[in-house]
Amino acid sequence: MKGVGEVKKKSKSSLFFTNVWRYKALILMAIPAMLWMIFFFYIPVLTNVVAFKDFHISPDGFIASLKESPWVGLENFKFLFSSNDAFLITKNTVLYNVTFITLNLVISVFFAIVMSELRNKRLVKVYQTMSLLPYFLSWVIIGYFVYAFLSPDKGIFNQWISSRGGTPINWYSEPKFWPFILVFIGTWKGIGYNSIIYFASVMGIDPTYYEAAMVDGASKWQQIKNVTIPQLLPLMTIMTILAVGNIFRADFGLFYNVPRNSGSLYQVTSVLDTYIFNGLTATGDIGMTAAAGLYQSTVGFVLLMVTNGIVRRFDNDSALF
Repeated sequence: MKGVGEVKKKSKSSLFFTNVWRYKALILMAIPAMLWMIFFFYIPVLTNVVAFKDFHISPDGFIASLKESPWVGLENFKFLFSSNDAFLITKNTVLYNVTFITLNLVISVFFAIVMSELRNKRLVKVYQTMSLLPYFLSWVIIGYFVYAFLSPDKGIFNQWISSRGGTPINWYSEPKFWPFILVFIGTWKGIGYNSIIYFASVMGIDPTYYEAAMVDGASKWQQIKNVTIPQLLPLMTIMTILAVGNIFRADFGLFYNVPRNSGSLYQVTSVLDTYIFNGLTATGDIGMTAAAGLYQSTVGFVLLMVTNGIVRRFDNDSALF
């Protein structure tokens, strides 16, 4: 029996090394991403203990700082939730993300379907390139781009208003405009990337489905409604689940650089990420900001698991796992 066990063990190990050698090119390609995940995601998870300490930086290094900083339990979380802005920043973060999830889903699917119906492939490439270009622009560049339109004295919009005899608007002091501006800019920047994902899925649909629909006399709208959208539904569900997992994370660049961190706009531009950054720069309280970051991650993980569980109950094939 011992000899049989050794033979099985050797066969498993030889099979492992055989597979490693067979897929060596793919493994070598994956190593940089694996190292990046280990050093920037998995190892930093251990430092979440900072959220439960009154953390102070020691000249002897980070490990010494952890040892010397006293344990405060949930005090950092209490400070976060007892602040006057706790409800405001949570509400802004959730509402903006719900809006982005809805608009990105609808507009991206619509744009992908329109692109798939174009017969001129050169035009498709041009439109996709134009829509994808904003995704690669830095929020700093986009912030200056928006400022060129909204500058109080030399902005394009104010010059147009003045030329028609109107009163220029101080855009960076008027909160009522910014929910629409931020939603528009955020959707404009991300629509190209999201639509390409759906476009690839549309192009992968079996043409025989459309041929059968045409034989049955289905119009183009009926083909989209009864063939394209049902085929896209699993991908739409997965993308929505992933987006819900990040519903407590806001795009820092959008909410910090585009409104130029204007204090007059905090009522509509302050979200969890900007609150953490401003709190860190103003007070230097690393423990409190770590608690806020851990709160974001924990709630996002719970929402991801709950959403995936709900989807799995109704359609197991559309769930993440």
